[in-house]
Amino acid sequence: QVQLVESGGTSVQAGGSLRLSCAASGYTNNFSYMGWFRQAPGKEREGVAAIYTAFAGGRTYYRDSVEGRFTVSRDRATNTLFLQMNNLKPEDTAMYYCAAKYYATRSPLVSSEYEYWGQGTQVTVSS
Repeated sequence: QVQLVESGGTSVQAGGSLRLSCAASGYTNNFSYMGWFRQAPGKEREGVAAIYTAFAGGRTYYRDSVEGRFTVSRDRATNTLFLQMNNLKPEDTAMYYCAAKYYATRSPLVSSEYEYWGQGTQVTVSS
């Protein structure tokens, strides 16, 4: 059974930085993609960043609004996914979710492509 547990969310001022972590346990060796998604109140869940995890140094993907500010990475030794968020903006405020999938996809930032989800961690950015 796969479990994904996020941590690191908190309140921060605009311009600040946070690093989110997602600890994966269970049968995680054959994940093809892991990603970060977020959902703000009244809005749909959206893809933030994803990484191809079938081998080390896999390609990364970002939504346009976070490109250059956020960095997704994975520590294969500890099965932990990270999201480094810099220069945070109030519009980054949302519940952030970690997700994983086994099979290939042409849309790694589409939430419906993912099979496993964590419970989320709240990020609040104040102006």
